[in-house]
Amino acid sequence: MSIDLQKRSAGVLLHTTSLPGPHGIGDFGPAAFQFVDWLVSAGQTIWQLLPTAPIGPANSPYQSVSAFAGSPLMVALEPLVAKGWLAAPVLPEGGFDAHRVDYGKVIPWRIAQLRAAAKGFAARADAAEQGAFAAWGAKHASWLDDYALFMALETSSGCRPWWEWEGGLQRRQAAALAAARTKHAGEIAFWRFVQWQFDAQLGAIKRYANDRGVFLMGDLPIFVAHHSADVWARPDLYTLDENFQPTVVAGCPPDAMAVDGQRWGNPLYHWDRMAKEDFAWWTARVSRALEQADVFRIDHFRGFAGYYEIPASCPTAREGTWRTGPGKPLFDAIAKALGPLPIVAEDLGFITQDVYDLRDGLGYPGMRILQFAFGGDAGDTFLPHNYVRNTIAYTGTHDNDTARGWWDNASGRERAFAGSYLAAGPDDIHWVMIRACCNSVANIAVFQLQDVLGLGSRHRMNTPGTVGDQNWSWRFDWPMLGSEPGRVLGLICAASGRAPFELVKLP
Repeated sequence: MSIDLQKRSAGVLLHTTSLPGPHGIGDFGPAAFQFVDWLVSAGQTIWQLLPTAPIGPANSPYQSVSAFAGSPLMVALEPLVAKGWLAAPVLPEGGFDAHRVDYGKVIPWRIAQLRAAAKGFAARADAAEQGAFAAWGAKHASWLDDYALFMALETSSGCRPWWEWEGGLQRRQAAALAAARTKHAGEIAFWRFVQWQFDAQLGAIKRYANDRGVFLMGDLPIFVAHHSADVWARPDLYTLDENFQPTVVAGCPPDAMAVDGQRWGNPLYHWDRMAKEDFAWWTARVSRALEQADVFRIDHFRGFAGYYEIPASCPTAREGTWRTGPGKPLFDAIAKALGPLPIVAEDLGFITQDVYDLRDGLGYPGMRILQFAFGGDAGDTFLPHNYVRNTIAYTGTHDNDTARGWWDNASGRERAFAGSYLAAGPDDIHWVMIRACCNSVANIAVFQLQDVLGLGSRHRMNTPGTVGDQNWSWRFDWPMLGSEPGRVLGLICAASGRAPFELVKLP
């Protein structure tokens, strides 16, 4: 079963960490399956996730220690209890907040539970379970071996960055690596176990969703973090100096969302060196993404046509230079190895014609954000009457305010324009924006769950260019969902040809 990106359909954007559950953060436990059932009842065929990689600084999944690994925080505890590897968890005093992720409290508690489960597996797993673990490890050795060793060394070093490790480990000398694998065998086994369970649990959700006509859409950040197993394993593929420090870093120039631009700080790729290897690293990365999702969005797609290079010494993104990206040869090489690629191009921000040419030449759908439509005039490409079929229409994404929050904070001109165009006001703006996306010619329409629920700004997922406890921490609970939002969403999608017409209750 494969997704058809040209079929008229709709979906909901909700990150795994936002799901309900008793253990402090959303995960691949019972709530994930229950959410799939809700999507089906609401006529939705796409569940869009944010990156499922381990989180990095500021709890962002876009600064991960691995481009291949999954987040340990998403490994549900209930299946580990059911297998007999983990005793029923005892919650910390006071429990956890149902509506916000307290990462400082959640992370150590959940890692301790996973360590207990790994010990339980080692002590009680039967031969079939041990064989499945070994077979999975052998299949994923190309990235897993480096990742698990990286995590063990990070732990033993007191979480120091890899370029501060002992010289033999920093420079990956064979003798030092062999000694470390022996010394840290137990810790390596733990991180391998966690990744095995991540894959097993996500795979179960994907099968459950696919069996019910729901597809998972993943999210692939274009860049990787400096402190990552990827850069440590292949420093030659990145723009680093002799001390393994970036000479230039990634970001984007100043715009309406960030007056100083965004200095992400990721090291940039040596695209010429990757090309000499026929982009093998990227092929492996995309292959991994397709194990975890049916389709995936590539974040900052414009960076493949042209990327913004910021001198590492600059504290902001105000100083930078545009460089030519790898372009179509990269995707041709991946497609040659893997076949047709179900990719969505995140083509937002400062976009030039070469980006559109690359996107259209590859046939990938782009994105249109309705919140962006009302700052200009009737010719704005983000207005629904200007959409094209091969695109995904969004009310907003995780980097935007909620629809209701946008209305509350929009300028008077924007509200007047939106009110006239949409025939909407503060009480129904979220439903009217959803309906406008659904009624457009865009093949796919996707909405944040926050917009389906009509929630305000304090429920937004992320504010770009900021660091704070509110980012990446939002969660919902089942009473918030109720029955009415799903019913109305299903009616709108059915009436616009994106869901079974049976959902429309005609007299």
